[in-house]
Amino acid sequence: MLSLTSGQLEAWFVQYFFPFIRIGACFLAAPVFAANFVPARVRLLLAGAVAIIIGPLIPVPAITPFSIEGVIATVQQIIIGVAVAFVLQLIFDALAMGGQLLSNTMGLGFAYNVDPLRGVGTPVLGQLYMILVTLTFLALNGHLRLIELLAQSFTTLPSGAQGLGSEQLWNVVAWGSQLFSGAVMVALPGMTALLVVNLAFGVMSRAAPSLNLFAVGFPISLIFGLIIIYIGLPAVQATFVGALGEAFGLIQGLLGQ
Repeated sequence: MLSLTSGQLEAWFVQYFFPFIRIGACFLAAPVFAANFVPARVRLLLAGAVAIIIGPLIPVPAITPFSIEGVIATVQQIIIGVAVAFVLQLIFDALAMGGQLLSNTMGLGFAYNVDPLRGVGTPVLGQLYMILVTLTFLALNGHLRLIELLAQSFTTLPSGAQGLGSEQLWNVVAWGSQLFSGAVMVALPGMTALLVVNLAFGVMSRAAPSLNLFAVGFPISLIFGLIIIYIGLPAVQATFVGALGEAFGLIQGLLGQ
């Protein structure tokens, strides 16, 4: 007859519980995994499946789950998972913000659609960039790379009361500047080109005051903007790939890899 002791049951629970918390917190906030069209139950089931796979491969922490130390360790796992997801999410938000800046410059600021990834209203150009970088992220196996880093993190940063240090948390906060710098890198070339077009309209208005620039200028700005977007798509993709590499490098630093 098979007999199980309370210590064995507790060890099995700890072996899978803390990995599930860290991975689940990451999947609930990470790009693609946290998309609005992905139900929360699917994310939790995926996190549970990954935790079951990697649970036997990692050291079991000597923590009592229903104690003060266990509660602190659980909070630390949530912070680690959310920090990893936050680093990646900023890259996607930077592209969406850059698209919004460019949309406002070329006259598409009033055209809003519902973003399927987040379920909120975003400019059509920002949504175009989000679709582009999402497909690029999946094509580069970024989702698999994220799962790999999370699996390796339980060896370099084991589950316990000691989580991310103050220096690591400050690196995550400093990474927030990537939201603005990335958006400017994406939108600045197009905004500069459209500024030249608007200056040309200003010269035309001085030369021919009777010309209705609103009727003529809006379609011209829109056409030039679409041409600039088409020409700049490879640069946008290259910018995202470079920022994605930096993000994974920061994540490796946070997880001690």
